[in-house]
Amino acid sequence: MKKNNLVQALIDHALARCLFAALILAASAGAAAQGRLNISEVKDGLHVIMGPGGNIGVRLTSEGVILIDNKFPQDFEEIRSLVADVTDLPVRYVINTHHHGDHSGSNPGFLQIAEVIAHKNARENMLRGNQEGLPRTIYTDETSVFLGGIEVQVFHMGKGHTNGDSVVYFPDLKTVHGGDLLHGIAPFIDYANGGSSRGWVGTMNNILTLDFDTAIPGHGEIMDRRDVLNFRNQMESVRARMTDLVRGGLSAGDASEEIMDPDLSWTQVENGLFMQRSIPGFFNEIFTEIQ
Repeated sequence: MKKNNLVQALIDHALARCLFAALILAASAGAAAQGRLNISEVKDGLHVIMGPGGNIGVRLTSEGVILIDNKFPQDFEEIRSLVADVTDLPVRYVINTHHHGDHSGSNPGFLQIAEVIAHKNARENMLRGNQEGLPRTIYTDETSVFLGGIEVQVFHMGKGHTNGDSVVYFPDLKTVHGGDLLHGIAPFIDYANGGSSRGWVGTMNNILTLDFDTAIPGHGEIMDRRDVLNFRNQMESVRARMTDLVRGGLSAGDASEEIMDPDLSWTQVENGLFMQRSIPGFFNEIFTEIQ
């Protein structure tokens, strides 16, 4: 009997150790999940939350917060926690720059506490993709949010990344949030949802008519006006290169290899979304244009 009791005690001790280790791992995983984002000031009254997913703009006002995008579904609580680090006021509005889930994934959570706004095409793209958290408020050409004496302007300036991109402008701060119309590494042209390289150039020209000196891209570090101009110029350059290649007899199968050029940084990021997912549609777009 004593031997059996000793064996049972050893088993119980081993199980307790395993349970304790599991709890430690679970706590560590939760802490890691909650620590993957960070918030920093862009200008007085404007912050950005960076980390996996799209960059979030955080506009503070005396009556609450206006968010631009909201990353993935699992980020909802951490976003709220980071906002609480810079203000005691609640999130009142969320503006989706487009429908992709790394920018609108926390819509279901925020719809319980705030109003979510998007371009009508972005909402339609969400519907077609069976996404949760559909915006309750949409616009067509432009709209504004007024809160605490602050105006935030929202424009649909044309096709580009998708057919439902919003450009968010903070006129008092001379700052824009471009969503994925601006990308710090290499852009993705989402042809399945109305994206267009030709439209993107026109949209960039429209953005450049705004009076701004600072830009928050959808991904990557904060930009200045020169960075935005360089982005527009590279879009023109990759279009010109693809046009020359197609006119020279380029086949669709060779497009990914032949488009590469050391002077075009987007084509040097082989695992980037431009090279990985945009080239087939890009080839077809240019091929169709020159027919």
